[in-house]
Amino acid sequence: MKFRIALICMVLSSFAIPFIGAQGLPTVAPAKVGLSSDRLARLERVMQTYIDDRAIAGAVTLVARRGGQAHLRAYGMADVGSGVPMQTDGIFRIASMTKPITSVAVMMLYEEGRFRLNDPVGEYLPQLASLDVFEPIDAVNGTYKRRPAQRPVTIRHLLTHTSGITYLFLGNSDQRFSQRELSTLYREAGVADGFFEHPGTIEELVTKLGKLPLMHDPGDAFSYGLSVDVLGRLVEVLSGTTLDQFLRARVFEPLGMDDTYFYLPQEKAKRLVSMYSPTPSGGIDKVEGVVESGYLIYSATYPTSDHRTYFSGGGGLSSTAPDYARFLQMLLNGGALDGVRLLSPTTVDLMTSDHIGTVPSAVVQPGSGGFGLGFAIAGEPNVDGEIGSAGAYTWRGLFNTMFWVDPVEELIGIMMTQLYPYRHLDIQDKFRIMTYQAIVER
Repeated sequence: MKFRIALICMVLSSFAIPFIGAQGLPTVAPAKVGLSSDRLARLERVMQTYIDDRAIAGAVTLVARRGGQAHLRAYGMADVGSGVPMQTDGIFRIASMTKPITSVAVMMLYEEGRFRLNDPVGEYLPQLASLDVFEPIDAVNGTYKRRPAQRPVTIRHLLTHTSGITYLFLGNSDQRFSQRELSTLYREAGVADGFFEHPGTIEELVTKLGKLPLMHDPGDAFSYGLSVDVLGRLVEVLSGTTLDQFLRARVFEPLGMDDTYFYLPQEKAKRLVSMYSPTPSGGIDKVEGVVESGYLIYSATYPTSDHRTYFSGGGGLSSTAPDYARFLQMLLNGGALDGVRLLSPTTVDLMTSDHIGTVPSAVVQPGSGGFGLGFAIAGEPNVDGEIGSAGAYTWRGLFNTMFWVDPVEELIGIMMTQLYPYRHLDIQDKFRIMTYQAIVER
């Protein structure tokens, strides 16, 4: 029986499987939007090699140009063990691809005159009104002190990840004494990154962060972290509703994003794609239960959790490629889609411009030269030297999902898989390269 199931999986994984039922952008022939069908077939062949090599179980890719969806394909398996093929309406844990959505929600309230970007967030979240900074004294002996921050954390600092708030899980990859010690403090305080079943609320998260030191003075450096989760709480305070309810009523329903949730309805849970991790000998294993690895805690089941009160604005959403394409097309259109306007074009321009300039930072993401209000921004030329346009904006998620929007080419690319860790693979770079090479008309 196991042999028969494996054989079926191998046969199914050798095809790129379209699924007509997925709702998204209007479908167009590639030639109508300046793309080559033959060259898009190259993209599909390259993606299929990762399935054939057992580097990933399955994937969905989407390419849209000039407002039309020219490519949508599913590859491999949604669940290898049960022989479930991937479909294009598969629901993926998008992790940090939640951040741009929460950032849009924040900027919608900005447009309503609820705050200024340079307002101290403590004016709205009093727990964050008076914060300390972590200052190492002797890293060898593990000593440090806390001192008052030189300036308050502003809403702009949170949108640009220059607040000094970090992530618990970064203690695994960042070997600086300050990051390891802060991760330890976060863990002892019960701070959650949002990737596992958590019974708390983001209001409680903000209260905990208000008692912990910052990585650095606000505005002094780019430090990736829970800043956007804090912004999720800001949305709640300013709107008088939960982040979940705000996004549903103000973003998802207006845009027709019917498959995007913090916690999946029971009838849609079966479409949640299984999560995998690479094995030391090659291949992949399915992730089941809660995984604790150093400072990182994650699970495969948090989108179907019985605890449905923790709305992580920085990493808690699950979605489909067609749903996320509608969100991105709204941005590419200057804030509107199908007669529904969420933002002004001037606000979208503000969000997709670099705001960190020469602020000290590692490369924010491959191919990016700066950071806007919720997105990494490609510089001139691209930092990684690969194909693309200056001014394109992008982000990715912890479990190997990614997107970019290229206003110059009027192009959207989305790739979704479910694998952690994934940095040993070049699949995201290859997807971007294979998308751009399909452009034959400008």
